Amino acid sequence: MIATAHRVLLQLRHDPRTVGMILVVPCVLLTLLWWIYDEGGPIFQRIGPALLALFPVIIMFLITSITTLRERRSGTLERLLTLPLGKVPFLLGYALAFAVVAVVQALVACALMLGPLGLEVAGPWGALVLVAVLDSLLAVALGLFVSAFASSEFQAVQFMPAIVLPQLLLCGLLVPRAQLPPVLEYVSDVLPLSYAVDAMNEVSGQASPDLALPVAVLAGFIVAVLLLGAATLRRRTP
Repeated sequence: MIATAHRVLLQLRHDPRTVGMILVVPCVLLTLLWWIYDEGGPIFQRIGPALLALFPVIIMFLITSITTLRERRSGTLERLLTLPLGKVPFLLGYALAFAVVAVVQALVACALMLGPLGLEVAGPWGALVLVAVLDSLLAVALGLFVSAFASSEFQAVQFMPAIVLPQLLLCGLLVPRAQLPPVLEYVSDVLPLSYAVDAMNEVSGQASPDLALPVAVLAGFIVAVLLLGAATLRRRTP
């Protein structure tokens, strides 16, 4: 598992475009919206925490799913699984590597939001970073899971509208979840990004945020999706 994580991190280190996608693109998007919303005006202060939950998720989902798919298409995964390495350790190795990247991404994005962009939060900044890291880990788990069902990088990208965008629409960013039609509110209650946004809003609005439920739900989703990913992982893409 450690060897797999080390190999993935070395590959990322020598791929500046991917590193830029992970670390720079979310910051650029957050800065652009800060600029659009009157340079940190009331609207940005209201939706900023939710954006901090969503943008890193979108980027990490794409990077993880495409990277894992490349491993299968190149035959790397098939060769690795001929060694005494099970699917779960392999997947955990990938999760560990991207977890390191997710921590760095969360620290950079939070530093930007709390520093130059002036996002005001009532809760501790450490809680904000914790939720941001869990959001990125959720995206890693989802990316690893859906990569098993894609046969090309284009198909991996196509999963984003099916997996991520419905959650973006129902997570409470556009309309508070309590104001959604009853059926959509019930659907939002079982989507992990809803709890990510709830946690971010809790941190931004409460000096002593109660994060027990959203953090537990996010952690549960991460573990469950990783296990599903291990169960559906194929050695090679036909």
